[in-house]
Amino acid sequence: MPKAKVYITRTSSFLPNSLVTNDEMEEYLGYINGRKSKTKNLILRNNKIKERYYSITKEGKTTHTNSEMASLAVKDLFNNRPDEIKEIDLLCCGTSSPDQLMPSHGVMVHGWLPEMSAIEVITPSGNCCSGMHALKYAYMSLLTNEKKKAVCTGSERLSRIMRAEQFEGEISQLAKLEKDPLIAFEKDFLRWMLSDGAGAFLLEKEPNPTGLSLSIDWIELISFANQEEVCMYMGGEKMENGELKGYTEYNPEEIMGKSLLSIKQDTKLLGEKTTALGFVKLNGILKERNQSIEEVDHFLVHMSSYFFEEQIFQTLEENGIGIPKEKWFSNLSTKGNVGSGSIYLMVDELLKSGKAKKGQKILLAIPESARFSYAFSLLTVC
Repeated sequence: MPKAKVYITRTSSFLPNSLVTNDEMEEYLGYINGRKSKTKNLILRNNKIKERYYSITKEGKTTHTNSEMASLAVKDLFNNRPDEIKEIDLLCCGTSSPDQLMPSHGVMVHGWLPEMSAIEVITPSGNCCSGMHALKYAYMSLLTNEKKKAVCTGSERLSRIMRAEQFEGEISQLAKLEKDPLIAFEKDFLRWMLSDGAGAFLLEKEPNPTGLSLSIDWIELISFANQEEVCMYMGGEKMENGELKGYTEYNPEEIMGKSLLSIKQDTKLLGEKTTALGFVKLNGILKERNQSIEEVDHFLVHMSSYFFEEQIFQTLEENGIGIPKEKWFSNLSTKGNVGSGSIYLMVDELLKSGKAKKGQKILLAIPESARFSYAFSLLTVC
């Protein structure tokens, strides 16, 4: 009996407003304490991001929420067949930046889609891997015949919380203490890397009869949180002993004064661990699945910065699974780091570029630095 298969039959992307260049960034994000960032140019030089998209105006006014962007990516899947959206019986939505703590992000996306039926909705929480968790839940639901047709999304909206006014409480406290009123590098670091946007996949049990589809060969998800401390976080403060103290342990004044709702990165851990964990584990995954790295035609790796490109390349080489650079595909420089949505945007762009041909293999790799999780998947173009 042939093995059951699940296919990504359509992909889509939504990017808000017009692209924002490096020179325009602070016009949207603002000047903290009225000063230009001292680290912006250094960080941009390393990450090599040249363009990104924000769901705000230069005045900070919202143009799209996270859930709205995800819903627009979903609607784009059905542009030519609007009635087909009623056939969807599962919606899985991953993000690290929901518009609110409750209700869940997924049901808020569903709320933007009144043309859908009353269906099962799932929201994997997490960071960059949450979009892949959404994909795996949808994949397994179809593989086990629990569902017939599913949509999964990855989306982020972080521009609003990167605006200068989000740090005013902290700057005010520093001024009172007569310290240099500039936010720490761990907070400024991410302001120049993150972008807004959304992507969506349609999953079915049969390939698309009129265009390219992607057969999902396998999806592997791994967490190293049992051995590693927190690296990227939001809504908390990292203690000297490495533990994370959540925002619910602070009073409202402390939450504002410490900018606890901003997103932060332990850059020392980031450099030490990102490639040293998951990309070594990939070697074992390929061996277990009897998968040759030579069969990979396109390598789509989610990177927060091109700074990690050479590190990843060298780690793969050292572990006997080197992938020539001509097989790598990335849109980081033109779309920015969209977290859980990045891999969706990459897959969509690759398929629409004409570079993917039937029979080719696509390897996806998504490292997540929050507490070091990784997602890997192999797809076949058909």
